[in-house]
Amino acid sequence: MYADKVTESMKKTIDDTNRKREKQLKYNQDHGLVPRGLGKSKADIMGQSSIAKMKKSENSYYVENEKPDIAADPVVKYMSKEQLEKLFASTRKNMEKAAKELDFMEAARLRDEMFSIEKLMKDR
Repeated sequence: MYADKVTESMKKTIDDTNRKREKQLKYNQDHGLVPRGLGKSKADIMGQSSIAKMKKSENSYYVENEKPDIAADPVVKYMSKEQLEKLFASTRKNMEKAAKELDFMEAARLRDEMFSIEKLMKDR
């Protein structure tokens, strides 16, 4: 900790840390334990992390799947209001299913599609 003066809360934290350290040292001594490092190199440890996995795929890029928007389909322009309402309900159901399956990218795409369908319904 860095500060110009030690506050009461800092003093309590330091005292508690020292108390825990003394307790651990006594336990180690009573049970004949000698603390030692894991014996792994920094490279071994970093090789096991998710950062290493990201670095291995550093040259790969994230690209969203390009699925056409139903509302942009030329057939949708000629649908009746009732047909659009059915399409809206179906899209909503699919969005909720995607969200339940934790596929949030698909759920967001379907949400945006619902907004487009809703706009088409208002225009009729």
